[in-house]
Amino acid sequence: MTPAQAFGKVLKHARKTNGSSQEQLALNCDLDRTFISLLERGQRQPTLTSILSIAKTLQTPADELIKQTTDLLSENST
Repeated sequence: MTPAQAFGKVLKHARKTNGSSQEQLALNCDLDRTFISLLERGQRQPTLTSILSIAKTLQTPADELIKQTTDLLSENST
C-alpha cells in the first residue's frame, strides 16, 4: 500500500464518519469533487494546504489524519 492509498482510506473513513458526501466536502474545502475522489482512490497526493482544509472541514486535527495514515502503512508493512 502506498502513502497515497493509505491517506485515501483514512480520508474516506473520516468523510463517511462525518456524514459528508464527496461533493459536500469538496464544496466546503473549495476543492473539486473529482480531486476528493482521486484522493480517496489513492490516485493523487494531497498538498499540505489541502490536508489542512480537509481536516478543518471534517473537524479532525490534521495530525490525526496523518497519524492514522502512518498507522495504516505500518500495519500493512508487517
